Amino acid sequence: MMLGYLLARAGVQTAVFEKHADFLRDFRGDTIHPSTLDVMDELGLLDELLKRPHQEIRELSGNIGGERIRLADFSHVPTRCKFVALMPQWDFLDFLAAHAERYPTFTLRRQAEVVDIIEEGGRVVGVRVKTRDGALDVRADLTVGGDGRSSVVRERAGLVVEDIGAPIDVLWIRMSRKASDPAQTFGHAEPGGFLVLLNRDTYWQCAFVIAKGGIDAIRAKGLEAFRQRLATLEPFLAERVHELRDWDDIKLLTVKIDRLREWYRDGLLCIGDAAHAMSPIGGVGINLAIQDAVAAANILAERLRGNRCSIDDLRRVQERREWPMKAVQWVQRVIQDRVVAPTLDRATPLSAPWPLKLMDRIPVLRRIPARFVGVGIRPEHVHTPEAA
Repeated sequence: MMLGYLLARAGVQTAVFEKHADFLRDFRGDTIHPSTLDVMDELGLLDELLKRPHQEIRELSGNIGGERIRLADFSHVPTRCKFVALMPQWDFLDFLAAHAERYPTFTLRRQAEVVDIIEEGGRVVGVRVKTRDGALDVRADLTVGGDGRSSVVRERAGLVVEDIGAPIDVLWIRMSRKASDPAQTFGHAEPGGFLVLLNRDTYWQCAFVIAKGGIDAIRAKGLEAFRQRLATLEPFLAERVHELRDWDDIKLLTVKIDRLREWYRDGLLCIGDAAHAMSPIGGVGINLAIQDAVAAANILAERLRGNRCSIDDLRRVQERREWPMKAVQWVQRVIQDRVVAPTLDRATPLSAPWPLKLMDRIPVLRRIPARFVGVGIRPEHVHTPEAA
């Protein structure tokens, strides 16, 4: 959606195909990072966006073995907004779509599912789309796969996926929130358990981390045992765990870390999770996808306007974004393999490691994870001018 908006804004005839009738679904990730908010500011949309209901994360902390540790402070990130905004992703997508549709060069087709690509002479020249009115062939100078970690586009194109691996999965839960609850977003780690709570004003969005493939063992112990595990990890939730009426209230997020060896073919480019599925650690997947979109627009808009977009131009997008993506995936792997997974396997008492204790005691150190999460590596800025 971001790439469609940027290209249409630059005068490129653009169509976005959305499988569903609307965006009102549980995306599980609703974070808009400071670097993304900077992009919205560069587009002149930030003030209007922030009028929509949202929450602001200005610091991150965790309870590790009963000790409260301050982990990140966003007050010094080099961006206009010194916070991570929490906004339902459907609201953000609706906002982008509404602004994109103001351009005559933009079309959004809903209930239009891309089911295959069209190839001629080894080049991708469009997509086949299933609509309510039947099948539709759409031809394009460039096809972009932004259809996520289970991308149909990349699968049909035969692009090679490298599986990096993830030893964890996540159970996604919603619990009511009271005014007397802690205000900030935080995590809680104990032997055998890891819980992250995001403050969504009227409710807590909770991520309960489990070992990869461990959902069947958890279900076998019964729902009441799971409720009690939550109450043990975070006692103030004890009186609310019965809001989980059945297993349908607990959504499984299968964690993947993977990436395409090549993000492109002649006439085709993949971005976001379709090019590189990220772990939920740090909540940076949405931010990286938007950075991909900004970089792609910067590199491709003028070439597309002049019908000069080549496979070398698509390679430049990957070269621009690949190193930041790999660096983030490396950090995520270190955290999940050396911190999260061992915590889940641990039976003995847990205490915060000394680097985290130093971070808690020395405020300047908390700027490092805030910079990494909030801004990332090689943040992108909008360089495509708006078409006259």
